[in-house]
Formats: sequence, structure tokens, C-alpha cells
Amino acid sequence: MTNYRWLICAMLFLATTINYMDRQVLSLTWKDFIAPEFHWTDADYGRIAAIFSIIYAIGNLFSGRFMDWIGTKKGYLWAIGIWSLGACMHAFCGVATAQWLGLESKAELINAVGTSTAVIASVSVWFFIVCRIVLGLGESGNFPCAIKVTAEYFPKKDRAFSTSIFNSGSTIGALIAPICIPLIAKYYGWEMAFIIIGAIGFVWLGLWVFIYKKPEECKHVNKAELDYIQQDSETTAGHSPSGEPEGGKGQSIPFLRFLSFPQTWGIIFAKFFTDGVWWFFLFWIPAYISDVYGLKADNPTAMLLIFVLYAITMLSIYGGKLPTIIINRTGQHPYDARLKAMFIFTLFPLLTIFAQPLGSYSYWFPIILIGLAGAAHQSWSANLFSVGSDLFPKEAVGTMTGINGMAGGISSFLINWISGYLFDYADQTQMHFLGFTGKPAGYFIIFCYCAIAYLLGWILLKAFVPKYKAVSYK
Repeated sequence: MTNYRWLICAMLFLATTINYMDRQVLSLTWKDFIAPEFHWTDADYGRIAAIFSIIYAIGNLFSGRFMDWIGTKKGYLWAIGIWSLGACMHAFCGVATAQWLGLESKAELINAVGTSTAVIASVSVWFFIVCRIVLGLGESGNFPCAIKVTAEYFPKKDRAFSTSIFNSGSTIGALIAPICIPLIAKYYGWEMAFIIIGAIGFVWLGLWVFIYKKPEECKHVNKAELDYIQQDSETTAGHSPSGEPEGGKGQSIPFLRFLSFPQTWGIIFAKFFTDGVWWFFLFWIPAYISDVYGLKADNPTAMLLIFVLYAITMLSIYGGKLPTIIINRTGQHPYDARLKAMFIFTLFPLLTIFAQPLGSYSYWFPIILIGLAGAAHQSWSANLFSVGSDLFPKEAVGTMTGINGMAGGISSFLINWISGYLFDYADQTQMHFLGFTGKPAGYFIIFCYCAIAYLLGWILLKAFVPKYKAVSYK
């Protein structure tokens, strides 16, 4: 049997790595490089991150349907092309702000005083928001397309594992980013960080054009591998023995019909309560290290802390394998095995509630605990994506993944918007919360939510879909 499916999985992994590196450039540069130039507050950054998230959410809703319509090869070309362009556009926000305000140099932006600082902040924020909108629209196509490719190239029993592999690209991207991005920003300017990282996506585009074809059309996939890929022949409600939806190949579910299925709502709530946690870690941990411990992004200790955090999250690869292990040992249905594994993953984020108290002794405690929570999230996320491909026919996987991503984007919008204003408020009023004062109190409040989010998500998924039941739409 050939193994071409794993080369495709590697391409998905690289795309997701690039996706998260592009997303991370701003979070690793805003606090120590961009904010001093444009006089941003936490609320300014929170607003940018929140609007990116809501655009990403809306984009997911439509990109999933777009991927089902246009197909995975062309769909990925559109997605990564748009987001790479959006990533590079960030580099020109400083020039655009200066020209808009009639200033001649970066020094005039930095040295501004009084009310002019608020004007500079406001104008620059809007330029960055435009760039984040382009980035968010493009990035919203990554996961709907990747999950659809996974459904095309892997049988159900292997989907969580293959998804965990390409999904670990988000961890690798977040792992590589703190090592290179602050150094690029320090020695070549924050603008070059956006350009260099953004340009990598265009290289991936060239590879995808030549590598990807559907398995039944690919000369590198022999009959044995194709039979393995298409092994799911069981008859389930709403599906024919061949795995196609009843009513004929290519029949799709009307968009509004998705909202009538309890399976849709179970996935939506499971994603909504949990995805914002990961995005909070992704967007705010560099600022947390700077605010609470005084370590700037280009400080070697700060770079090491973030590297270790995301290195711990690499444990998520084993989380993707756990349902397969349960299936092989117990013979359980993939959905039941997946939910059992996902319950285990809900327990690790509970440790996050101790991150802030133990952080009083050493900054390594919150890093380790957040890293474990991040690993649990990635394991949870890989399996939640696979739940969608288990319950919905292949023709609807892109749309369902888009709805899934929309729920996660709304979750991220809320947590980023609230966090920005909460941290400014906590700092200005010296707010107290369970023994902490100021910004540390604000971070503790968010960590408390992060601790219980996954348990809430699992309970709601189990409530809506207690047992495996494939979507039937005839």
C-alpha cells in the first residue's frame, strides 16, 4: 500500500503552521515594538484581536460552504493567497498612519504627546484592523479545507490522528514564532517580521498546485491505499453503504437545515465555550509575561518561556491517537471512543486555576500549567473537528467545519474584547480579586474561566448528541 495520504497530511500541517505564524506576528510585536510607536493601550489591542476574531468567525461560516462548492485544491489556493497578502499588508500600517496624519517620520509618531497620541492610536488601529480583516478572511478557509481534505484522504478511524498531526501545526507555528519574530522585529523592524513570515505562504502555494489531487484521481495512490481510504462502508442513517449521502452522490444539505440538527448545536456549543481559551493563550500570553513579570518579547527568558509553553502543547499528538487506541482495545464506535477521550481532555485545563497563585512563586508554574491546558485544547479540538466528519456526510464536512469555526471565532471575539478592557480597568482601578491586584487580578479572572470551559463544552456536546447518530436529511 502506498502512503501518499501522509504527504497530503504533511502539506496540511505546513499550511496550519504558516497560518499560526502569520497570526502570531502581531501578538509577539504589539506590546514592545508597535504599541510604543502608536501609543496603544490593552483595549486598543483587544479591539484589533476581537475584530479579527469576528471576521474569522463570519469567514468560517461562508468559507466552509465555499470549500464544499469550489473543492479543496482551488479553495486552499484562495485561502492561503488571501491570508498571506493580508499578513504582508500589516507592514505598511506605519507608513499609512504617518501619511494620513501628515507626519514625515516614525520619530514624530513616537514622540507625539498630549491629545495627538489618541489620534495616532485611533488611526493606526483602524489600519491594522483592515489588515486583520484580510488576514481573517483568508485564514478562515484553512480548517474547513483541511478537514475536508482529511475526510477525502483518511477513513473515520484515522481522522482524529491525522487531524491532530496537521492541527499540531498551530502548536509548531506558535513554537517557532517566539524564537524568530521578536528577533526579526528587533534587528530589522517589526514591519519586516510581517513581510518575511507572510511571504512563506506564497511558497506553499506553489507546492500545493503540483502535489494535491483527489485520491481517486492521484497516480501516486494505488488501489490498496484507495481501498484503505474508502473502507467506511457501513450503512448509517442518512448515508448509503458507499458512504455517500442518501439521494445520490454530490447531494448537499441546504444551509439552513444545519441549524435543525442537534448534532450541529452540540458541536457549536462545544466549540464556543472552548476555542476562546486557546485564542486567549495565543494572543495574550506574551503580554502576560511582559505585564506580570516584566519580560519583553525579545528577552531571552521570555522567548524561552513561550517556547517551552508551546513545546508542552505538542503532547496533543498523543491526544489525537487516544480515540484510535480506545477503538482498537474496546471495539467501541469512533464517536463513543472520541467522547470518552474528550472527557479526559476536559480535566487538564482545570489546572489553569492554579496558574496565577503558583505564579507568585515562579513564572515557570503558569507556563507549565498553561502548556498542559494548551495540549488538552489541541487534543480536544482535533477530536471535535473529527466529530463533525463522523456525523456529517463528506459533501457537508466543509460547511459544518465552517460553522464550527464560526462558533470558535465568536468565542475568541468575546474573550479578546473583554480581556482588553478588563486589563485596562484592572490596572487603572487597581482592582482586587482573590488576593491579586491590578492586571494580575484581571488575568486570574480569565484563567478561572479557562479552567472550566472544556467541562462545560463536553457536557453540552453529550447533552445534544448522547450517542452516535449520523445526520439524516432526506
